[in-house]
Amino acid sequence: MTSETLNEAQLIALVEKYFAAVDRKNVADTLACFAPNARFSIANHGVLYEGRDTELKGMYERLNERYAQVWHGQFSHTVDVKAQRIASRFRVENITHQGEKLIKNNCNFFELNAGLFSAVFVYMSGENSLG
Repeated sequence: MTSETLNEAQLIALVEKYFAAVDRKNVADTLACFAPNARFSIANHGVLYEGRDTELKGMYERLNERYAQVWHGQFSHTVDVKAQRIASRFRVENITHQGEKLIKNNCNFFELNAGLFSAVFVYMSGENSLG
């Protein structure tokens, strides 16, 4: 594993690449943003997933089954290059299979190691859509 350090533009690009993959419902591209032993916490719902290829994979597969469409946008990022961390505030629009639009305002805190997400902490409004 490299000791790759990303600059501010690269950190933002990785986060937005990640969300674009989630929005395309492409689990492989989504997981490619994570380290193998990554941890993903939905902090305000008391949920923790560990392991890119096991628990995180299952979480994204369930998300894709649960909604007909997902969208993340209107990003506002705060970056700490030295610590390899980025906080992202954004809007989420999930469309159910019945056509209902569910809107959330979320904030994610990303920690990176070697250019990949090693830990993600999610704070979401409303129900846990990643459960």
